Amino acid sequence: MRRTATFLTAMAALALVLAPALAEARAGGGFSSGSRGSRTYSAPPSTPTAPSGGTQFNRTTTPQPGSPATSPAARPGTVPGAAPNRGFFGSFGGALLTGGLIGALLGFGLFGGGGGFGAMLGMLLQIALIGFAIMFVMRLIRGRRPATAGGPAPYAYQAQPEAKQFGGMGGMKAAEPVRAGGPLQIRPADFQDFEQTLKDINAAWSRRDLQGLRTLATPEMVGFFAQDLRDLEARNWRNETRDIRLEQGDLAEAWSEDGEDYATVAMRFSMLDATFDNATNQVVEGSTTQRQTATELWTFVRKGPGGRWMLSAIQQTQPA
Repeated sequence: MRRTATFLTAMAALALVLAPALAEARAGGGFSSGSRGSRTYSAPPSTPTAPSGGTQFNRTTTPQPGSPATSPAARPGTVPGAAPNRGFFGSFGGALLTGGLIGALLGFGLFGGGGGFGAMLGMLLQIALIGFAIMFVMRLIRGRRPATAGGPAPYAYQAQPEAKQFGGMGGMKAAEPVRAGGPLQIRPADFQDFEQTLKDINAAWSRRDLQGLRTLATPEMVGFFAQDLRDLEARNWRNETRDIRLEQGDLAEAWSEDGEDYATVAMRFSMLDATFDNATNQVVEGSTTQRQTATELWTFVRKGPGGRWMLSAIQQTQPA
């Protein structure tokens, strides 16, 4: 029984510490988030840019057909569309407490032979030590650069040569628009708006500018962005994406419903993506000089013709 308790508590600590390393820190967090109106639970058509299509949504406030709707307003203090802010007892402290209770029930913790409250406290201390040790090792593996003798200096993003543009519309190719659900023509100016929004979203994200994000995305998406920023801040990290370049893009589908226009666009873009430790200003993930490439499906919505396109969803693509 003691071996079982030791294994469970060690695995809980390991999973807790490794979780930040496995998540992507850039805007969207590597999740499929948001809503596509009535097509939220329908896969977008494949395109040359995203031939394998998109993944199902990990985070959305749109209820599945046939399920009762739930209102974020039912929980006072929550942001619409945001995951609950769990705080200490919902994240690290909660995992430790849960691990402690499991250990206490399965053998009075890692010390063994102890009993009651003192044994539980001893076991929690050991879990914390294990977690901090794993975190230290993971940071070494990530290759943190040493701080300079005069203190941390801001990293400069290296200038990159201009990327080749495709499609003659700022990198976006126009596919034949899908007219199911209402006729909708996506024009060259719309593609330019999509590309500019891609850049503006990443710029506001890098500034941690929620007010700026509110002018570019739906309240649901802003809620998800806010939660991701809080998660980074809890680790005393920040993420910055610079020099966003649309390498290729095309239209997956476009339609109208309930007085709103929707367009889902596949975009492959490159960027300089780096996550910093706020205490040292050192890069803990990514790079300020080596470009990274991502392919995502972005859905935009507007209040009818003439309205402004707002980001309503980001979907990750299926593995090829």
